[in-house]
Amino acid sequence: MAQSPNTQAPALKLAATPGQTIGPFYGYALPFEKDNELVNQAHPASVRLHGVVTDGAGTVIPDALLEIWQADEHGNIVSKDGSLVRDGYTFTGWGRTAVDNVGHYTFTTLNPGATEAGKAPFIMLTVFARGLLNRLFTRIYLPEDTAALASDPLLSSLDDAQRKTLIATREADGSLRFDISLQGEDETVFLSYPRES
Repeated sequence: MAQSPNTQAPALKLAATPGQTIGPFYGYALPFEKDNELVNQAHPASVRLHGVVTDGAGTVIPDALLEIWQADEHGNIVSKDGSLVRDGYTFTGWGRTAVDNVGHYTFTTLNPGATEAGKAPFIMLTVFARGLLNRLFTRIYLPEDTAALASDPLLSSLDDAQRKTLIATREADGSLRFDISLQGEDETVFLSYPRES
């Protein structure tokens, strides 16, 4: 039976188009000079953030791309231009790096400060990699302020094993070590954000 022209069909709710997988084009279009240096290595408060990206079997992923966003050492959210043209002086709070052929990454940055008194400082991290239809989001917490870590709402919602995947290790030279596991027993906790309606 034909539908009357005055009858309206129910509105369809469409799913958002998924993101694109990482591809060879990243090697051409995205890297730029000093993209992983949020501050110059000579900065007196500079710190090295590094680690390895692995899959569920513990095999290194040699073609991931990582981005970080963070507050400065005083907890200020920075809103300065200049991330794509590093001048060696301006801290913009954002950086990007590709892992090397053994899955290792390095950023030169600052220890972020807490954005509010009593809050645990952290660095936001985004992972792009071959086979990921959408990027993954997580946090890197500093290990020192145990009281702030204990009261953090996100960390408090996780069991001990999951919580450990979000807290960096402070190495003897002051560097931060944060390994990322995309799947498996030691999978890093990844965050999802509600879609806008």
